Amino acid sequence: MELLENISNDILKLLGELEVILKNVDIDKVAIKTNTQNRTIKQIVGHLCDSASNNTHRIIHLQYQNSPLIFPDYANLGVNDTWIKIQNYKNYAWEDLVSLLKYTTTHIAHVIKNIDSTKLQNEWISALNQNVTLEAMVVDYPRHFKLHLDEIVDLIHH
Repeated sequence: MELLENISNDILKLLGELEVILKNVDIDKVAIKTNTQNRTIKQIVGHLCDSASNNTHRIIHLQYQNSPLIFPDYANLGVNDTWIKIQNYKNYAWEDLVSLLKYTTTHIAHVIKNIDSTKLQNEWISALNQNVTLEAMVVDYPRHFKLHLDEIVDLIHH
């Protein structure tokens, strides 16, 4: 399906942009300087890995389980910061973290490209009690990735 192929390609393009940025960033800035959410570049990168992992699971579950699906919602109500803290991204080896980002993001792009289009209207119920379709979730993924890419660029340049 063209929509899914385009989303997958958009994600890979954004990943390529972010990889270049991360390979050239001042290593002293990645674990110290924080954004408005009090996250370092390392923690934002870790959050992107968590997002790829959690959304991959949602995409898979939404294609074979009954809809609507109640699925743990790590992104709302501040739980994503708990994930960041528990995994200690602040002290993660930088090269390993960048590799993790590359491969989790490459994987979700592959999974999105291969979604069964007859399942796109399947829904999950968020922690905010909103029904979210599989289609809406994957359409929003590049926007979310770009939001954090822009945060990283802002932290590097300010």
